[in-house]
Amino acid sequence: MAGSGAPVDDLTALGDQIRACRVCVEQPSGPELPHAPRPVVRLSATARICICGQAPGTKVHQSGIPFTDPSGDRLRNWMGVTEEEFYDTARVAIVPMGFCFPGLDAKGGDLPPRKECVATWHDRIFRAMPPAGLILIIGQYAQAYHLGTERKKTLTETVRAWRDYRDGGTGIVRLVLPHPSWRNTAWLKKNPWFETDLLPVLRDEVRQRL
Repeated sequence: MAGSGAPVDDLTALGDQIRACRVCVEQPSGPELPHAPRPVVRLSATARICICGQAPGTKVHQSGIPFTDPSGDRLRNWMGVTEEEFYDTARVAIVPMGFCFPGLDAKGGDLPPRKECVATWHDRIFRAMPPAGLILIIGQYAQAYHLGTERKKTLTETVRAWRDYRDGGTGIVRLVLPHPSWRNTAWLKKNPWFETDLLPVLRDEVRQRL
């Protein structure tokens, strides 16, 4: 995350700049984005929960609304929230590691989040947006950014050590989660402690802030 000495953006203006962003097309750090940019992010000056995930998939790219897919259904189930609560920007901010759908790999899976988003926007966002009381850090890319050297060698080790990250010493609760994609269904079956130990804590922390 950014140092405190950098200037702080106006949050509304920053959101407008992000929605107009074309850096992956005009100044890509790798292959050009294979479609027109459509940044999907929800900033908030009042949110008590910040969801930090990976990047939009094909359905979200079409809708322009985060988590309008089976991953979103699973995440809302994990959190124990309704769609109305989830999409209330007064209470919930959504800041994925990549704002645009990155495209598909040769096997039909989503490519990693574009690196340009972090380089261009993330530090500015987390300076401008007041800290949320609860941060959900979903998947390895978000964990790399938000945990840095605190992260374990694998996602499983990181999520298993969720209690170590819960209190970052700043009054902000951090909960690390796997991605709610259907591709992780086998992971969930192999790690039943996630549902029995972590999910009740997640739902309780979420409910306290709603």
